[in-house]
Amino acid sequence: MSRTATVSVPATSANLGAGFDSLGLAMELRDQVTATRTDDGVFTVVIRGEGAHTLPTDATHLIVKTIIDAADQFADAITGLTLECDNAIAQGRGLGSSAAAIVAGLFLARELTGADLTDFDLLQMANRLEGHPDNIGACIYGGLTVAWEDDDKTAHVRKLDVDTRIVPVVAIPNAELSTEKARGLLPTTVPYADAVFNVSRAALIIAAMTTDPSALLAATDDRLHQNYRDAAYGDSMKLVCALRADGLAACISGAGPTVLSLGTAEQVAGTLEIMAAHGFTAAPLQVAKHGAIVH
Repeated sequence: MSRTATVSVPATSANLGAGFDSLGLAMELRDQVTATRTDDGVFTVVIRGEGAHTLPTDATHLIVKTIIDAADQFADAITGLTLECDNAIAQGRGLGSSAAAIVAGLFLARELTGADLTDFDLLQMANRLEGHPDNIGACIYGGLTVAWEDDDKTAHVRKLDVDTRIVPVVAIPNAELSTEKARGLLPTTVPYADAVFNVSRAALIIAAMTTDPSALLAATDDRLHQNYRDAAYGDSMKLVCALRADGLAACISGAGPTVLSLGTAEQVAGTLEIMAAHGFTAAPLQVAKHGAIVH
């Protein structure tokens, strides 16, 4: 148990096209959060970077709330807290900001209370809070992750090493899109042929991401979610289509509207050029080999 703890958590991209609610990728764009226990009954949050002018700075902040609730479950009530957040992950853009906050809160709660819990235990807690394990799995474990749930909602994750030739590039628009709104645009049923299409591409992306980047364009195609959400994405789907028309693997990152392109180092310059031509500010990132890191 410690009075002060620091954790860094990576941005994540869910789905990767066809792997809806199943695949996740951790990237080296990190929030770093330091929490200090106090006994004065005051909960204070200092935010630098993303969300500095929009996120709450009291006990309603998602990380603070997660720490308080988790500590209560660990039978070690936290009666005061100071939180310092250095945020690099854009809020509400499909880069796993809520998953990062939940994972950060749970890892900090474990450190601050000394709770004897494994990462698998924290995965279950995070899954109950987030509602699906794709982002949180990648955020906890890093790399490329395959996540699924048993019938009893127990979450599982398998981590895979990404081919070192692959470079993720993200194009982050200014507009936000809530996950709830994005999910509300999905149909309750889909054509059988579309389901088969996505199963084949989701299987292919495992090979593409781990051993064969030449298959990335085909592997990142999708018929289950992106087209249904097109109207909410603004120019993001136009960018996805432009990149794919040029032979570059691209998809909506998570619930969007950030665009994720996956390719080799030789393709980065062309990717950035197309993204800039469509008015997006873009950046190549490294795959995060490690998820949440306690410092």
